Amino acid sequence: MTFDFDIVIAGGGLNGPALALALAGAGLSVAVVDPRPADARAGADFDGRAYALAIASQRLLSAIGLWPGLAGDSQPIRQVKASQGQPGEGALPFFLHFDSDEIEEGPVGFMLEDRFLYRALLAAMNGRLVHLDGVAVTDQAADAAGIAITLSDGRRLRARLLVGADGRGSGVAERAGIVRRGWDYGQTALVAAIAHERPHEGIAHQYFMPTGPLAILPLTGNRSSVVWSETRANATAIAALPDAGFLAALRPRFGDFLGDIALVGQRFSYPLSLSLADRYVADRVALTGDAAHGVHPVAGQGLNLGLRDVAALAEVLVEAARRGEDIGAPLVLARYQGWRRFDATSLALGMDAVNRLFANDNSILAAARGLGMGAVSAIPALRRGFMRQAAGLALDPMPRLLAGKAL
Repeated sequence: MTFDFDIVIAGGGLNGPALALALAGAGLSVAVVDPRPADARAGADFDGRAYALAIASQRLLSAIGLWPGLAGDSQPIRQVKASQGQPGEGALPFFLHFDSDEIEEGPVGFMLEDRFLYRALLAAMNGRLVHLDGVAVTDQAADAAGIAITLSDGRRLRARLLVGADGRGSGVAERAGIVRRGWDYGQTALVAAIAHERPHEGIAHQYFMPTGPLAILPLTGNRSSVVWSETRANATAIAALPDAGFLAALRPRFGDFLGDIALVGQRFSYPLSLSLADRYVADRVALTGDAAHGVHPVAGQGLNLGLRDVAALAEVLVEAARRGEDIGAPLVLARYQGWRRFDATSLALGMDAVNRLFANDNSILAAARGLGMGAVSAIPALRRGFMRQAAGLALDPMPRLLAGKAL
């Protein structure tokens, strides 16, 4: 049987290229099929998009050779402060405070702009694997030996495995008969970047309000990324405002602790929902990232969850190939699903529970939430446990890439 590639990855966002680099670095032949032209996201201008990378995700980027070129453009997150309250009224007395000095691994995490991460992935793929941009996977047909893949330009490829890294509306998953389950939150996330007068000191803020959480995440310089979740109706009205109106709506929620604020880059908005695939694998198919699980951004874990998938799938496939196994065989793919599904589902439902617990105006729940936050902050062992969990350091077993080790 002749194969064009060992693995074809549908989706050229972030998880797909990261997986491709890990696999190609271990000697497997890989093609990334990306519907968008490669230069569509490769510009040097800042557009406002950024990610909170857990320590484990940073280690993965180091293991695939990218972090040395990215470290200088990243902003370490040295502290996290979480509180609750009403817009314009300030935070309630009890809050959570996590400090990176309490763990040995360094910063709690790192903020990194999309433009730097995507360009690094794009440059690293050049010459190491096949990157087919401007085309999409439109059909797939699995058989006992492999999978036939049809592209939108008419080309046909044959591989041992097709990986769906093509987002929440994954065509790979749909064609494989994988069902998605979940619900809409009735919230929309408003995303923007803010320049401010005072330094943020590397502190990330999570402010829980009845209509949804507001995250203020430090970027390099006197800039922060804002992820502001609002009810659908409120968000629609705010998104339609000009920049001055948007800032006027944001200021009572943002506060004045960083001085005067101004918008930089573009503004984005997207509806929030929970979406979980009922399985991560099918015949000659595996899903990663948002194709497997779309989660609420309340803890900023979307990309980190995807990179956990990348690390586990890459390790399973590389070890299988080294043992001479068929990397697309059901038993091999079952190892990946068994490794990842419980962790991803648990974290997704945990974020769902946090959003539901805080996104209301119930005074009794507010008091209980405050006491709980105060209790966690007062107990060092609990604080460290929460930090290590959020940093991806509590996984057991820990994929090699997330420990910063080569496959």
